[in-house]
Amino acid sequence: MNLRTVSTTPFNDQKPGTSGLRKSVPVFQKLHYLENFIQSIFDSLEGIAGQTLVVGGDGRYYNREAIQIILKMAAANGIGKVLVGQGGILSTPAVSCIIRKYQTFGGIILSASHNPGGPEGDFGVKYNISNGGPAPEKVTEAIFARTQEITEYKILEAADINLDRVGSFKLGTMEVEVMDSVVPYLELMESLFDLEKIRQLVTGGNFGMCIDSLHAVTGPYARAIFEQRLGAKEGTVQNGIPLEDFGGGHPDPNLVYAEELVKVLFGEDAPDFGAASDGDGDRNMILGRRFFVTPSDSLAILTANAHLVPGYQDGLAGVARSMPTSEAVDRVAAKLGIDCYETPTGWKFFGNLLDANKATLCGEESFGTGSNHIREKDGLWAVLFWLNILAVTGKSVEQIVREHWATYGRNFYSRHDYEEVASEPAQQLITELEAKLPTLVGQTLGNYEVKYADNFSYTDPVDGSVSQKQGIRLGFTDGSRIVFRLSGTGTKGATLRVYLESYEPDVSQHQRDTQEALGDLILLANEVAKIQEFTGRDKPTVIT
Repeated sequence: MNLRTVSTTPFNDQKPGTSGLRKSVPVFQKLHYLENFIQSIFDSLEGIAGQTLVVGGDGRYYNREAIQIILKMAAANGIGKVLVGQGGILSTPAVSCIIRKYQTFGGIILSASHNPGGPEGDFGVKYNISNGGPAPEKVTEAIFARTQEITEYKILEAADINLDRVGSFKLGTMEVEVMDSVVPYLELMESLFDLEKIRQLVTGGNFGMCIDSLHAVTGPYARAIFEQRLGAKEGTVQNGIPLEDFGGGHPDPNLVYAEELVKVLFGEDAPDFGAASDGDGDRNMILGRRFFVTPSDSLAILTANAHLVPGYQDGLAGVARSMPTSEAVDRVAAKLGIDCYETPTGWKFFGNLLDANKATLCGEESFGTGSNHIREKDGLWAVLFWLNILAVTGKSVEQIVREHWATYGRNFYSRHDYEEVASEPAQQLITELEAKLPTLVGQTLGNYEVKYADNFSYTDPVDGSVSQKQGIRLGFTDGSRIVFRLSGTGTKGATLRVYLESYEPDVSQHQRDTQEALGDLILLANEVAKIQEFTGRDKPTVIT
């Protein structure tokens, strides 16, 4: 083997965020930048020599080149075997599935999730541990610490592996298995859902649907599942070919960026069901005919109807939601007599609950839902879950949602995103707001009396670890809430997220427009946090 040890110096900006290290492509293309981070992963993991890893990504620009570098570095660092997706493609849920199915040491996922791609777009690297889930903070902290002291990395000088041909190859002494990206994931879905019943619904002639992969990673999976396995007509999956720049679009499944799908579902001859996924396939948006399902409502409805789905018919151990996610699922959990856990934002916080069998379903308001079948959120899993419910009940998406509201009440809920605002004033907004918190409890703000005001802290019920400063919460005596967070998933400036929630038990009020129903809270949020003053924005970039 032609092993090479390359001298290098640390970069000071390689601290992983909520979902790994995300930077622009030009940053990752800097000399030694990617290599430093990958070597720091290998250096930080005890007992990795001779082990098996999974490597794959969402197909965005720089994906193939990065995989070749990682394979050669893995060979030089004594890794025994790497499972890599054909064409370098593996969705994030598929990586988690493969790690668990083949009991590998872990996996490296190349994605910046819902961020735009292309030569000037974003790229990301995330390490997942042996349970299939994102590395916990103690692992990412060790990786970051190593990036600050690294002096060299190891790489094998060798020809590139042919990623387009399924088969086994040798890279030095390391085995590389290029595997079908879809098959293991499809087999897992077949074990959870009644695909024959869904097939009857889809091919029955009276049901139409549209699945938008946004030119991202789920295209091959969606075509294999919906058009081939379930018999949906060709063209049901739109934008199904993964492109390095996502066709110039923004692969984020919400009402703004999935505009093409929204037009179809709110058009004249709208199909019965629509869904979109994001860049790496772990998020989902669910639509009915001229009807949008909020991710918070989706989690609550999946929980309430889980008994209709084969994989969950024996009941749920519990449910979990991120703190900013609406409390709709809490009401379902209370009725079912199961625990509901409130965690910080970030899927890694669900891992311990799932491993300890304290939770079965998990969800975030940021269009992510999942279960104990893997240790990531899973976009196409959520779509199949909804289709299974529709197939069993024979009801429409809107009927199911409205009947759910009639039973549990409606949690009016919205998220206002102020994207790419200047980092310093955004941080100042949070700092000043936090300083006010002790004085707010018991005060009347507008039409609301403040019940609690804090910066959310979470103590993990499994391992006792504590995560502090996870988002500023203002809770009111009528059950309404406002939450403020700075997001860690972007690469430019800061994104201020404002979450607004109001509970309405009166069925006669459930038809109200969400933004209208939350109008007083929206004004209050702007006033108490001085949003326009600090961000210079008079309205959000995205409202969901």
